[in-house]
Amino acid sequence: MARMPPIATPTTLSETSRRAPAPAWLVTLLVCAGQFLVVLDVSVVNVAMPAVRSGLGLSELGLQWVVNAYVITFAGFMLLGGRIADIFGRKRVFVLGLALFTLASLGGGLAREPWQLIAARTVQGVGAAVLSPATLTILTTSFPAGAARTRAIATWTAVGAGGGAVGGLVGGLLTEFLSWRWVLLINVPVGALVLAGAVRWLAESRRDAARRLDIPGALLVTGGLGLVAYGIVHTETDGWASASTLLPLTAGLVVVTAFIAVEARAKAPLMPLGLFRLRSVSSANAAMVLTGAAMFSMWYFLSLYMQNVLAYTPLQAGLSFIPHSLSIVLGSKIAPRLMSRLGAKTLAVVGAMVSASGMFWQGTMGADGTYLGTILGPGILMAFGAGLTATPVASIATSGADPDDQGLVSGLINTSRQMGGALGLSILSTVAASRMEGGHGRSAPVSGYGLAFHVGGLLLVAAILLMIVALPRRRADVAHH
Repeated sequence: MARMPPIATPTTLSETSRRAPAPAWLVTLLVCAGQFLVVLDVSVVNVAMPAVRSGLGLSELGLQWVVNAYVITFAGFMLLGGRIADIFGRKRVFVLGLALFTLASLGGGLAREPWQLIAARTVQGVGAAVLSPATLTILTTSFPAGAARTRAIATWTAVGAGGGAVGGLVGGLLTEFLSWRWVLLINVPVGALVLAGAVRWLAESRRDAARRLDIPGALLVTGGLGLVAYGIVHTETDGWASASTLLPLTAGLVVVTAFIAVEARAKAPLMPLGLFRLRSVSSANAAMVLTGAAMFSMWYFLSLYMQNVLAYTPLQAGLSFIPHSLSIVLGSKIAPRLMSRLGAKTLAVVGAMVSASGMFWQGTMGADGTYLGTILGPGILMAFGAGLTATPVASIATSGADPDDQGLVSGLINTSRQMGGALGLSILSTVAASRMEGGHGRSAPVSGYGLAFHVGGLLLVAAILLMIVALPRRRADVAHH
């Protein structure tokens, strides 16, 4: 496996710095704080939705787009964000993305009209898409290949997973004790602090050779992924057979096909198609789509079950996720040690098996369930397995690529996770709704949620089979396939 250059190596610096390199823990802290913010904002607004609706007079469709505007732009621009970081400098792009995200958070928190909030969430998503790939790329290019980089990736994975897991808790606390506006405004002081630290301590790095940005490819892939995401989020309300779903999905697939054709002929492509000849890149991204499709939805359906069936308040539901959050962070943190003993492929398979067992168990829940008897045990298994799985899959994906393409691969693995999550949530929501239709009382939603967890478990079984067959096993496979 090729060794990555250490932080502040002169040949990779775009700016000469006489300052001593920042300690590894500080670099990790700064980039993981940025990742925490962007992942947190995927879920933090969910419990604040009723307060947002009453505060701004949003319609049902407008309320939906407070969430969707962020998810669509986050997923659609992430691949472009990764390549921009490679070409124009990882630190520069990190600072730019974080500044854009922080300013948009301020605008959303001060919004007085529905369109202002939706516009702010759209800009937030663009900032997140630029920022997120740079966080992982800074880590993978700052630490040499081996244990140090694996530990850094594990911390990044744990923080990202924890951000998604605690979103409900943070949103519940801020909404109940302050205002829904603080769900967005809390990003401002935190973002400003991280921004100052990044400017002061992070070292700049980028490609050794200057390279033009592939503008046609960037426009096509962003537009194509955006259209696909737009179609996906419409399935929950309009169904898969509606024109509002099929038209953007079809258009998105056509645009993505055009993107592939353009990239095959481009002299300096945004996404070199040869990357997918690397077994590590292609198999890890396919695995991330499937695991993301299953695992992303567990917080959503558990929150609905607790609030709609067990009558939890948003704050109670958020507090109930604390063991889940601790479990996913624990799984991510112990993953590097287990990887050194079991290997990345074996650990990814084991983690997915643990999470799948939790999903099948959670699917047996009833209308009279209790926290200790129905939620705690399967929730810990699902979250712990998710933490064990994400680190080795991300490590395999980034280990096989050339140093110059680290930002692109980082953006690609993040895009796979987000798009897999969006697609999985849409599919499982449709599955749950079809089971609930015609039911009565509390048994109808319980039946739908239970089926969603069982289908999620089947998605993880498919991911396990894919990983067994396709993921490279030995270190040599990761580096050379």
